[in-house]
Amino acid sequence: MRKFLVLVAAAAWCGASQAAPPTEASINALLAAAKTDKLVDSFYTYVTQSMRQGMHSALQDKALTDAQQRALDAVPAKFEQVMRQELSWEKLRPMYVKIYQETFTQSEVDGLMAFYKSPTGLAFVNKMPIVMHKSQQLMQERFAPLAAKMNAAVEQAISEARAAK
Repeated sequence: MRKFLVLVAAAAWCGASQAAPPTEASINALLAAAKTDKLVDSFYTYVTQSMRQGMHSALQDKALTDAQQRALDAVPAKFEQVMRQELSWEKLRPMYVKIYQETFTQSEVDGLMAFYKSPTGLAFVNKMPIVMHKSQQLMQERFAPLAAKMNAAVEQAISEARAAK
């Protein structure tokens, strides 16, 4: 019986140690290895490009003066500047640390670190910006027809609502 209790206690201790929440230092190391700050930075660029293309697409049939065009051209850059200030990596990092601590165990963070230090993990991190860029391009190509369909659906709903009066 005593051996059984020792075995149960050892199993419980092992399970508890594996389920331990990760330390802030280990999460910071993981975020650095994954170059999460660079992914966040590329998000700003993506949003700016998307906004610029969306505005261009929405206004392509409109005749604008040079002053109007300059004012509209400045909007995406101003928007990006605000995003970079309000959603800077310095402000987002503590949020990521908290999410990772609530989601992963120390053992899982250690495993992820091992992956990111491996040749495959390094290739993944280094090639992810290329994957994101290509994904963004494809999504933008798909979004243009989708936006037209969405606008048509909204216009139809407004028309039906007016007719229902």
